[in-house]
Amino acid sequence: MLVRIVKMSFEPSKIEEFLANFENVKEKIRNFEGCQFLELYRDQNSTNIFFTYSYWNSEADLNNYRHSELFKGVWANTKPKFNAKPEAWSVNKIASLK
Repeated sequence: MLVRIVKMSFEPSKIEEFLANFENVKEKIRNFEGCQFLELYRDQNSTNIFFTYSYWNSEADLNNYRHSELFKGVWANTKPKFNAKPEAWSVNKIASLK
């Protein structure tokens, strides 16, 4: 399994538009083949910074999503709202405690 973390920083005036679009596409992303889990986080102090956290069965599944029409549409809507370059990490889970 691959864990994908993406950090996004938005123009404050564009945050509501981003959240509205995320609301519209989150189920489609989560139900994309190979996606097991999806969450959106917001920084407590810098409220224009958000993170997506998702689990993918494999890097191939993540890449299939990243090359899909769904991703192209999501990215085309999201990218103009950034006020800084997004950052992304693909990581392997080492430990998980409940």
